[in-house]
Amino acid sequence: MGNVCSPSFSCDGTISQCLDCSVRQAGYICYLRDNLKDLRRESQKLIEERNDVRIRVIVAEQQQMKRLERVQGWFSRVQDVLYEVDRLTLESNREDAKLCLGGLCTKICKSNYKFGRKVFRTLREVQSLSLEGDFKEVAQPAPVNPVDERPLPTSVVGLQSTFERVWSCVMEDTIGIVGLYGMGGVGKTTLLTQINNKFLVSPNHFDFVIWVVVSKDLQLEKIQECVAEKIGLFNESWSSKNVQEKAQEIFKILSDKKFMLLLDDIWEPVDLAQVGLPIPSPRSTSSKVVFTSRDFEVCGQMEAHRSFKVECLAYEDAWELFEEKVGREILVSHPDTPELAEIVAKECGGLPLALITVGRAMASKKTPQEWEHAIEVLRSSSSKFLGLERWVYSRLKFSYDFLPTDTIRFCVFYCCLFPEDSKISIEDLIDCWICEGLLDEYDGFGARNQGLTGAPRIGMWKEITRMSLMQNAIQNLTETPTCPHLRALFLHSNHLGTVSNNFFHSMASLRVLIFLYNGSPENLPLGILNLVSLQHLDLSWTGITRLPIELKYLVNLKCLNLEYTFRLSRIPQLVISDLKMLRALRMFECGFKVEQEADSILFGDSEVLVEELLALKHLNLLTITLQIFGALQRLLNYCNSSRSINTQSLCLRHLNNSNLLSAFSFASLRHLWTLHLYFNDFEELNIDAGEVKRIRETRGFHSLQKVYINYSKFRHATWLVLAPRAKVIRISNCQRLQEIISMEKLGEISAEVMDNLILFGRLEYLILEGLQNLKSIHSSYLPFPRLKEICVWKCAELKKLPLDCNQGLEQKIIMKGQDLLPFSN
Repeated sequence: MGNVCSPSFSCDGTISQCLDCSVRQAGYICYLRDNLKDLRRESQKLIEERNDVRIRVIVAEQQQMKRLERVQGWFSRVQDVLYEVDRLTLESNREDAKLCLGGLCTKICKSNYKFGRKVFRTLREVQSLSLEGDFKEVAQPAPVNPVDERPLPTSVVGLQSTFERVWSCVMEDTIGIVGLYGMGGVGKTTLLTQINNKFLVSPNHFDFVIWVVVSKDLQLEKIQECVAEKIGLFNESWSSKNVQEKAQEIFKILSDKKFMLLLDDIWEPVDLAQVGLPIPSPRSTSSKVVFTSRDFEVCGQMEAHRSFKVECLAYEDAWELFEEKVGREILVSHPDTPELAEIVAKECGGLPLALITVGRAMASKKTPQEWEHAIEVLRSSSSKFLGLERWVYSRLKFSYDFLPTDTIRFCVFYCCLFPEDSKISIEDLIDCWICEGLLDEYDGFGARNQGLTGAPRIGMWKEITRMSLMQNAIQNLTETPTCPHLRALFLHSNHLGTVSNNFFHSMASLRVLIFLYNGSPENLPLGILNLVSLQHLDLSWTGITRLPIELKYLVNLKCLNLEYTFRLSRIPQLVISDLKMLRALRMFECGFKVEQEADSILFGDSEVLVEELLALKHLNLLTITLQIFGALQRLLNYCNSSRSINTQSLCLRHLNNSNLLSAFSFASLRHLWTLHLYFNDFEELNIDAGEVKRIRETRGFHSLQKVYINYSKFRHATWLVLAPRAKVIRISNCQRLQEIISMEKLGEISAEVMDNLILFGRLEYLILEGLQNLKSIHSSYLPFPRLKEICVWKCAELKKLPLDCNQGLEQKIIMKGQDLLPFSN
């Protein structure tokens, strides 16, 4: 039997402490440094896994899907464990200092043991979450609500019993078409709105609930457009189809669907078949049509299966509604008020619209004298109107007369100058209101649009305060009308060739003059310069070539619009700076098609132009075209100062040294709506992580909706990812452009900075033209949730689009181009 030798050695205090620890405890300590390295590595992998899942979720949600609850729970647990990793990382330096013998032993066993155990357990949790994040699905289709909730236009007091009867009828299997008729203001639209909103909670499922306002001027194409928008047919190509083609497409979609069509305010029968709608019958009522009309005969002409007359309110309901709108406090403000208020309510004849409008008008009247005056006005005004609906017109006139200020009445009245159903630019309307000012009285009227080829007779002008001659065929204005009271003259969309200087001779009160959409005259009629009261001058889309220096004498001018004056070549110095009351100056796409003139501040020295406009103390709205780098720098620096100008549109042309700019340079233009870059030497707009973070914090590019890039030296346009609300992107004739979104440049920005940044989330139109070296829009497919049309011309190297195989079909995206495979791998 051999000898058993037992080793003998001396131990210092530190080694003794280690030997006192258990094997498990020793493992936490001995492997602490390795576990920390593993924790850092595994946590980074978890971050990458989280980002990948987050992108999948964002894409799914853009496709109207709902993230799974277990995915959301995983995100929360990942966030918690990453917070713990950060905390442990901060503690690691302190705990590492306590280790000795290359990390095998510790000077303070208990502390290192506890810390090592936390690290080990956190490492296991990170690894477990990483495995758990391998989701096959991250979202599921969200239930699509076929109904758009509509605000109730008036109170529903007294209408509930009628609604219940109508609703019961609508739900009957044998009834497909229901008509609601009654005088204007009786509550028909309110009932129809209740029906629409009822489907938000009703168990009866319709694929589509479609709301259409028809109105007096019946237009089948307008009805078709509303239907097409709801069922997903409306796109850029829709307007190119005729009525029959549109009807066929609508019928193809709705023939096997269950729909509810709500038609409001029908004045004459609507041919549902001509619209393209399958007509519900008593034998086939899976779909329904409910409409409102003032005329009972229309119900018969529409072949309604049931019709309901909407009556005026009984006195008890009428008084409850009137009391609700006036307010109890007013009604008890004087002992005589309740009795007088009852008389006023009875004068409304139980008509809900009259009760509401008159009640609101009386909501601030506390004295009996005011109520007595109201009774007198109501009784006298009704005699001025004929027919059954005199109650409506007289009570509306009463509420109009009782509006609190002339300014509010003026704003309502001003819309009469525009053709019925025409689209009115809010910006232009506000400009007109501002320049008209506060009015004490007005008795003018607007001329009705009759396709005029000449101005109205001179004798008609004398007492007019406002005249609209829009959208006619007037060619010459050579006579001299006498119109000392004229305050607004709308001349746009005519064929004006000759406008005599004397035409404006007797218009001393004119404040608003609009020439919009007149290709000529080339020269501004000098008679305009005598309009000393003029505050709003719109010369946009005209053929003028020069502005006379005498324009500076229009010292009261507040709004000057020169947009799209492509032939304008000269603005003399000191003209702009002398217009000291200017609040809005519009010069976007100004002088685009002309040669430069050195003596003009428009081209020769646009830095002077910028200095002039920045000196205007009241200027708060600007659209502008610049061709000098220094002018742009001056504008951007100014917009970074305390008093910024709302710059809505910016066109940059022929800029040199533009490579000194970065994306952050434009971040100060927080209200920028449209950006046009033309013939510039841009190679890129820098978007490093620091600048991206600052841009997002300052909401730079947040308002940008339209981007046009022509003849520029961009190699990529990755900066476009910073414009989350862009709707239109058009890039043409940029020969060096190789990719729209550079993944290399995008990869230089950290995931945290790019968090929740959705690429092209609101883009509707993408047009790419003459980009001979363009090879990629994006390396992988993008959801493009709102894309309507993508057009690619003369881009020989671009073979594929970043769409998946089903996207183009599901979203009905229009694709135009040649030599192009529509989908990415």
